[in-house]
Amino acid sequence: MTLIIEQAERPDDAYMPIWAPLLQFNQAAVGDAQGIPFALTIRSRDAPEVLGGLWALSLWGSFYVGLLVAPEGFRGQGLGSELLARGEAEAQARGCRHMWLDTYAFQARAFYERHGFAVFGQIDGPAPMFPRWFMQKMLPLTEA
Repeated sequence: MTLIIEQAERPDDAYMPIWAPLLQFNQAAVGDAQGIPFALTIRSRDAPEVLGGLWALSLWGSFYVGLLVAPEGFRGQGLGSELLARGEAEAQARGCRHMWLDTYAFQARAFYERHGFAVFGQIDGPAPMFPRWFMQKMLPLTEA
């Protein structure tokens, strides 16, 4: 068999075919490799479109917050805090030991620090995007 490497014309369509063999490898190596997603959405009572929210994934005792967005014009009113609190409650209900996320210099490091997150890693680069911080919050152990 001869292998070639080429750029995908539709990268989004290539994700699952690339992911599938890695998931299979992970599953064989350590088991239970399929993360469980969680999402909270923000929308107007009068319209179905999603204006913001939180998207996370629990895997191997970790709760990764991939997205947290409060609609512009409604920021500073507690929506982000409520999203994080509800995400944390879900993480604890799933038996997760910690939550983690990443944020850029122009985003919300101070917000996450106010909610108990601490930096555990950093990538430097050009301003104003960087640094990019990786942050975590340890969760109290709960009895199952």
